Formats: sequence, structure tokens, C-alpha cells
Amino acid sequence: MLMQLMDRLTPRQREVSVLIAKGLTNTQIAQRLVLTPGTVANHVEAILRRLELDSRTKIAALIAELGLHR
Repeated sequence: MLMQLMDRLTPRQREVSVLIAKGLTNTQIAQRLVLTPGTVANHVEAILRRLELDSRTKIAALIAELGLHR
């Protein structure tokens, strides 16, 4: 059931989610993925909305629970 939540995300949003779970900031994620921090912020907002979550911490917890943070 939890994995079905990840189906709501685009591949890029999944990638951003994993980097959030690794503790990276938006700026660090932007540098790693060659995006602007604003684009990363937009991805984070979309992830929160699509997964019906209210914080980055909850994104990280979900990714960890699914074992995708490695």
C-alpha cells in the first residue's frame, strides 16, 4: 500500500524525495540534480500535495519506511 503512494510521483519527484530522506537541503538537491532551488521547492510542494503530507520530515520517514533512502 505504501509503495502505491510512490506511484503518485513523477520519476523526478521520487528522486527529490530520496534526496530529502538523505537530509539534503533544497540548495544541495538543486546542485546535485542541476536544477534551480526554486524548481526543487516546486517539486517538494508537489510531493507534499500528491502524498497528502505536511512536512519534509514525513517525506523522509515514508522513504525510509519503504527502504528507498539507500
